[in-house]
Amino acid sequence: MSAAPHGWPERVPIGRIAYVNGRYLPHSRAAVHIEDRGLQFADAIYEVVGVAGGQLLDEEEHLDRLERSVGEIGMAMPMGRTALKLVTREMARRNRVRDGLIYFQVTRGAVRRDHAAPEEPPRPTLIVTARNLDPAAIDERRAKGIRAITRPDERWARCDIKSTALLPNILAKTAARNDGAFEAWLVDRDGYVTEGASTSAWIVTAEGRVVTRDLSNAILPGVTRRVILKAAAEAQVPVEERKFTPAEALAAKEAFITAATLGATAVVAVDGQRIGDGKPGPLTCRIQELYRHATMVEKGASSGA
Repeated sequence: MSAAPHGWPERVPIGRIAYVNGRYLPHSRAAVHIEDRGLQFADAIYEVVGVAGGQLLDEEEHLDRLERSVGEIGMAMPMGRTALKLVTREMARRNRVRDGLIYFQVTRGAVRRDHAAPEEPPRPTLIVTARNLDPAAIDERRAKGIRAITRPDERWARCDIKSTALLPNILAKTAARNDGAFEAWLVDRDGYVTEGASTSAWIVTAEGRVVTRDLSNAILPGVTRRVILKAAAEAQVPVEERKFTPAEALAAKEAFITAATLGATAVVAVDGQRIGDGKPGPLTCRIQELYRHATMVEKGASSGA
């Protein structure tokens, strides 16, 4: 069984199908040109949409972010949103995805290798893959909580763009795994936590206030983060968008991470030191329920229920 991204447990469907530039292909035969700029330069954007119970989670918000990221690097979308949503649903159907994710990657296309973006750009490359994840394993991780380590934030200055140039994230995530942890919280030069290598970072103060870093070029504008902030505000849960240090995290009552398909998952230790009582806390559990309810309401609205 192959490993899923972000350390998620994977169920690989028989006859897995990928989509590349207008063609549905067996996953093992899907390919791009050797001079595709996504391969040569990581000149590409990606996005991930979670699937739960056969329903796409926060689809419009993820497509908003995909279009924004593509526009920020001066690249064109390979197709309109309506067509892309049709491809998404067909990929979910062909791969029988009920609980899992849909992965999109848009590159600047295949052209003679040169650092500067071509004046006459080729057709953008679109890659879409889909996979099932084990919801029971995700629920178990959420019930137990995860451990995190801290690492220096060595990424580029436009982390608000969801670029495939993820080498610093890969190194941080690998360091976490080698230390027996699930996530690495990245710390900037001023000593503040930015976010996780593949998640948004949150703490709960002694006063019961939920804290996460404010939006800037230093962090990705997480879709799950945005949905949770809105749900928390509607439930009158006090929230602060501001910087916090690893020391403040260690002194917090609770901590958690958020990401597509993960929802809110408790962080019970950072750098080997216990957070709170070392178990998922009540406010983290409430935040997860608020998120679950928000996505259920959204699914009902989109289906006309």
